[in-house]
Order: sequence, then C-alpha cells, then structure tokens
Amino acid sequence: MKVRITLTEDMLGTASNNPEIHREFIASKAPNAAGIEEEVAAIGVDAVEQKQMTVFPKENGRLFLWDYQVKGFLKEAIGILLEISEEVKVGKTRLTKFTHKRLVDNYVFVYPRKIFINGELGTTERGFPLKDAKCSRPLRAETMQGERVSLACSESIIAGATLEFEVETLTPTLMPMIEKALNYGSKKGLGQWRNSGKGRFTWVEVK
Repeated sequence: MKVRITLTEDMLGTASNNPEIHREFIASKAPNAAGIEEEVAAIGVDAVEQKQMTVFPKENGRLFLWDYQVKGFLKEAIGILLEISEEVKVGKTRLTKFTHKRLVDNYVFVYPRKIFINGELGTTERGFPLKDAKCSRPLRAETMQGERVSLACSESIIAGATLEFEVETLTPTLMPMIEKALNYGSKKGLGQWRNSGKGRFTWVEVK
C-alpha cells in the first residue's frame, strides 16, 4: 500500500546535531569534565544550543525521515490501539500488546529507506521546509533530587509538508490494523514532543 501523509501540525527533528555526540557523551562522564555552565561561558549559549539541537537527516539539501521512524510509529500506535480494539489474529498468533512488536518487526516493512519530505516554502541554511528553523520548549523530569527542568530545542518542519512511502505486510490480516494506526496519526504523530500534538498528520492511499 502506497501512502501519502500530510502534516497538520509542525514536526520536530529527532537526530542529534552534534556529529561527535558519542565522544562528547563519554567525555562528559570523566571526573574532570567541564559542566554546561563552563561550556556556555567558553563558547556562548548559542553555540551550546546549536550542538544540543535535534535535527532532521539531510541528503543533498533535502530533509528526510528514515524508514524505521515510520515503522516505529506504526508499532507504537498498534500497541496503543490494541488496548481498545477487538482481538486480531495473525495466522495462529493472537495480536496482543505482548506480541505486536515482534509481529510488526517481522511482518511489516516500510519503503524506501529514506523518506524525503516534500514541503511548502520555508527554506533555511539546512534545506527546506523548516519553520523558523527551531522549536524550543522546557522538559521537566522527576528525579531522586527533585524536579529538574532543562531546555530542548529541535528543528521544526512546517505543517502542510507531505511524505510518501509504501507499507508492505506479509499477511493481509495486519493491514486493517496498519490503517487504524495511520488514522491514529491525527491524534499522535511523528517526531519529538508528539504528546503535545506535534507531528500530527492525515493520510490517503495513493493508487
């Protein structure tokens, strides 16, 4: 089944903008690692924010999603819908919240590998279609030391952008559930901060 989705809300990037994030993460655990405050003092708040921003992968100036991001959405949505759906059987296996991950991993496939974003106008230095280049918001977490608040920043693709991809399943009994999962995208979509409504979309089948 070929699918075209249209964003009804802006979608936020999930990939790190720091090409040496792994090395820096390890270095940050060293006993003598400089704190964020020292880093800000040394290179400025804008530079620190830029390194910590989450972005979209890009090829030749064009932004895209990886296939596994769409597959991950389908897997999450199917798991949620199973809590309120009637029983579904895939061959001899019953589709449940305990079996759906294995079945989606092995029976559902998304193509192509790179799903390019064909958006509306709104270019930046990283390509298009970005809206004001970024979205900043506070993140709150309960820890053993009490509530902690940090700032998250992400590239943002403007609502109205479209993506086209194909979904293949090895068993037709899964297709109705896949369609329900795509419908769920109008409630909870793709990308970061999706619990707030970011990344919501509608979809149509492309004949």
